[in-house]
Amino acid sequence: MRSKHIFAYALFLLAPLLGANTDDTSLIKSGATLQKLAGGFAFTEGPTSDKQGNVYFTDQPNNRIHKWSTDGQLSTYMEPAGRANGLFIDSKGDLWACADANTELWKIDKNKNVVVALKDYTGQKFNGPNDLWVARNGNIYFTDPFYARPWWEHKTPPQDVQAVYYLSKDRKTLNRVAADLKQPNGIIGTPDGKMLYIADIGASKTYSYQIEKDGSLSNKKLFCEMGSDGMTLDNRGNVYLTNRAGVTVFSPQGEKLLNIPVDESWTANVCFGGKDHQTLFVTASKSLYAIDMNVKGVKP
Repeated sequence: MRSKHIFAYALFLLAPLLGANTDDTSLIKSGATLQKLAGGFAFTEGPTSDKQGNVYFTDQPNNRIHKWSTDGQLSTYMEPAGRANGLFIDSKGDLWACADANTELWKIDKNKNVVVALKDYTGQKFNGPNDLWVARNGNIYFTDPFYARPWWEHKTPPQDVQAVYYLSKDRKTLNRVAADLKQPNGIIGTPDGKMLYIADIGASKTYSYQIEKDGSLSNKKLFCEMGSDGMTLDNRGNVYLTNRAGVTVFSPQGEKLLNIPVDESWTANVCFGGKDHQTLFVTASKSLYAIDMNVKGVKP
């Protein structure tokens, strides 16, 4: 008996080295697997869902925004679409887009009318708004990294840093709120508007911040040693990151809970949608995927 206990304890110590699977699969609906819903895109990005659970996502190189309806129908929602990258639907139902063609921030209403909300900071074009989060009260936070695009005339960053910006709900205040990151990319906030997560994909790290009443950020903390292209949250407060490893889920305390591998070269972004907001949608390279979950997404 003693030798068996020693052997078992040795296996316990070696488990991380042996690659033991410690994923919390209870987050996934029993028997559910990742399903490919559609393919043939150039590069999918920016998924977001409306109140009904319809999912909108971008195919940036083809300059389109697509819609995956709750009844499983794919359609082209907008074309051209400003080379939209990240998307987010606010509490009023307006679709916000990081319009990469001219490095702008767009608001698209339900009739597909476009308002250019932002086009520069202190008179200089943005590097390229990439991803955004709209709080319940209408305040907006967005990342502005620099990824050279073939449709741009400029080859160097217009801004002196790759930063994160805050736009007030009255659209009168635009401030840099994080300017010490290498290459900010994914971003998401908590439903109560008190905490913001920002992924520094260039440094392979994700941070949490406290959101102050004036929109500024404070109390920067390292959340996890992983960067992310896109991000979302579930109703337990778990944080979903995306990158070459697929989708990785962390607890609110920064503990890795689950990895969902995706058979693509890159996993760009993720959101919850479907009629019950209990389906996780994944944009990865040339395809759109989904998997049924035991948790739900949260909206502002």
